[in-house]
Amino acid sequence: MSEDIKARIETLRKRPEFLAAARARRQPANAMLVQARERDDGSDTVRVGFTCSKKVGNAVARNRAKRRMREVARLTLPTKGVPGWDYVLIGRRDATAERPFELLIKDLEYALRKIHGPSK
Repeated sequence: MSEDIKARIETLRKRPEFLAAARARRQPANAMLVQARERDDGSDTVRVGFTCSKKVGNAVARNRAKRRMREVARLTLPTKGVPGWDYVLIGRRDATAERPFELLIKDLEYALRKIHGPSK
């Protein structure tokens, strides 16, 4: 997707949507794990979900990590995400909450490039 075209972003909310992404491609990055799958519904939206297990820390740490991932996705996925794909960002212990924000953005961009190949 070119830099000037912005995809519409929706949020994954239902467990089956998360499970479908979990069965698809995975790409680790320093601060998160990105799971991605192409949908076959013909939609032109990018859907994204966020999750952090209790391994990430207490509720405060998990919520901070998810807030940071939401903001990274909001800034990155409209231009770097591929319409018709679902992405799930999974937080990592210490790394997601503590990593400098600019590096979080680079981590997500790296994962998207790896998932979608050299043309991305």
